[in-house]
Amino acid sequence: MQYRKQLVVNIPKVVMPLIGINILVFILQNVFGASFTDLFVLNTATVFSTPWTLVTSMFLHGGFNHILFNMYALMMFGPLIERKIGSKKFLQMYFVSGILASLGFVLYSNMIVGTSALALGASGAIMGVLGMTIMLLPKMRVLFFFVIPMSMRTAGIIFAAVDLLGLIGIGGSGIANSAHLVGLAVGLLYAKYLLVENKKFYQEFAKPYNIRSTNKAHSKAIELSEQDVENYLKKGRL
Repeated sequence: MQYRKQLVVNIPKVVMPLIGINILVFILQNVFGASFTDLFVLNTATVFSTPWTLVTSMFLHGGFNHILFNMYALMMFGPLIERKIGSKKFLQMYFVSGILASLGFVLYSNMIVGTSALALGASGAIMGVLGMTIMLLPKMRVLFFFVIPMSMRTAGIIFAAVDLLGLIGIGGSGIANSAHLVGLAVGLLYAKYLLVENKKFYQEFAKPYNIRSTNKAHSKAIELSEQDVENYLKKGRL
């Protein structure tokens, strides 16, 4: 009998296509120029008559450095979270974070600042990914600005502090700090929700199952009800 190892490459099903779409749209921006970007950019003055720009603006970028850093962050942290929560939940979280971040920017610009503004970029959605990483992998070590080692929890505090300072005019201009903060908050809250659901699942199903399986009187005849199976499929993964 011959035995042959099979190499399994775990390519993220959602992260890589998202990166590909962002790069493709960036190429189109450079080919067709400002006329293309203007069709899909988020404009706080016209967003309610062009609501699709809440989504389309997530795939536009303002320059090479903008898309480089966004896609680098998505490539670094996206696969970790996609494997942790599954592709479907990751995609949902990505778009919900991005859309709510865009809405947060609109509300902040129209109601707080009182002026219309334009916004583009995947930063709001990616901040959602970072928020989930901070909550699910708080002790993971990263190099802040590629130099300073720290935990994701510490990096998250710095991210939030920088954007809060940006809201009051301290720091670089032209950054949608409000969108960043909303995206970060969405990621943190969604990850917290999943952790709570996972704890409930363990208490309701996994822990009692382990107790039953170690009981000699029942170890030979453990049966799962249809409801047990359904609960596992729904909650057996973060």
